[in-house]
Amino acid sequence: MPDIFIQNLALLEKRWPSLADLLRQESAELNVTLVKGLSSTLAVDGIQLSSRHDRIKEACQQMTAIPKVPEIHLYGIGLGDLPRELLNRTELQKLHIHVLNESLFGLILHLLEQNDWLADPRVTLHMASEYKDIQLPFFAIPAELFLATDGNAKIRDRLVAEIEQPYVNQRFNPKNPELLDRIEQNILLLKSDPDVATLFDSYKGKEAFVLASGPSLELHYLKLLEIRKRQDRPVFIALDTALRPLMANGIEPDFVISIDPHITSTHFPDLIPDSIKLIYFPLAQNQTLVNWHGKRYAAYSQSAIYDEVYQRFPKARFYSSGSVLHPAVDFAVHLGVKNITLFGADFSYPRNKTHSGWGDGALGEPVAAAKHWVLNGNGERVKTLLNFRSYLCALERYIAYHPEVQFYNTSRIGAFIDGTLFHPEFVK
Repeated sequence: MPDIFIQNLALLEKRWPSLADLLRQESAELNVTLVKGLSSTLAVDGIQLSSRHDRIKEACQQMTAIPKVPEIHLYGIGLGDLPRELLNRTELQKLHIHVLNESLFGLILHLLEQNDWLADPRVTLHMASEYKDIQLPFFAIPAELFLATDGNAKIRDRLVAEIEQPYVNQRFNPKNPELLDRIEQNILLLKSDPDVATLFDSYKGKEAFVLASGPSLELHYLKLLEIRKRQDRPVFIALDTALRPLMANGIEPDFVISIDPHITSTHFPDLIPDSIKLIYFPLAQNQTLVNWHGKRYAAYSQSAIYDEVYQRFPKARFYSSGSVLHPAVDFAVHLGVKNITLFGADFSYPRNKTHSGWGDGALGEPVAAAKHWVLNGNGERVKTLLNFRSYLCALERYIAYHPEVQFYNTSRIGAFIDGTLFHPEFVK
């Protein structure tokens, strides 16, 4: 056993014995290469752990993005440079370091002396998976976001979603003239269409089926059709892109939710029964709304883009963080239901398909564009997109905020959704 590792491990055994035991048992082999530049670094699976030219300068640059506060959470260790530099801050009282890859941490302890910062009483080591959610304020080592292990994937996903959020918010800049013009086009409808709040608590104590258009939806058509015919049945709430495949299989939802400014009438079936009600946000295309012959109900999200129009025409505001699934679920909760069962909420491309009832790439990125992964209900990696992972994180947080409602998932082939149970009637 190398002397460097013995010294590093001795400190772990003294301060974090359970983590030391974990590293002893960790046997995963890493694909490690030496990368040379003006200096050198290591790459794991082709991902450089640091700059190959000047590691210390890189760590100092990263520190500019970390607030000077008494307590910081650092996700990943890198080669140990950033923990060391952070501990030079006199105002820092606690540095929590969250391990995202056990094997990688063990490798670094074998190769480089880390006993200086490991011995610092201000440092506490954690496995990232010890926490249900990310801790703030934080900084994440970029390379380790790519190298996180399966057990730490949920925290990895939430870190990435948090980092991306400012860029996502730019899409709905409240001063964007195109978006403001779209809202203005729908002013007459907002004046005449009822507030969705008039529907709240109308299904109190009952059950809701929320129908998304993920690939697993098609596994349940026959069962959904049979349940739809029952006298005492759950309320069916469909996402806009799920309406076409549902109707093609004879399944008529009670409500359809549409919020995306890119959805047009061409995304809907040619014939839609007047009995289906539409819940919409005013960024929806005006012609799409006008063409809807059933009853319409207006709503807003909490986005600042709706603040001004909300003052003029108050309507209920739903939770929304990028996906139409979010307001659909929030709507179901406001209906007063006690159980919500999710169909087609896959947040991924299981079986190399993007959606039920739609061709590859017809509703966004094709399967070939899915360069990331998420764990499914069987604990397997399945292809996904970064925005899908962000939507999943947002839904999981929403579920955690609503313990009064029982959430069920109906498929193991799509993303595992924390906070849900697998529905015994639908998941075999």
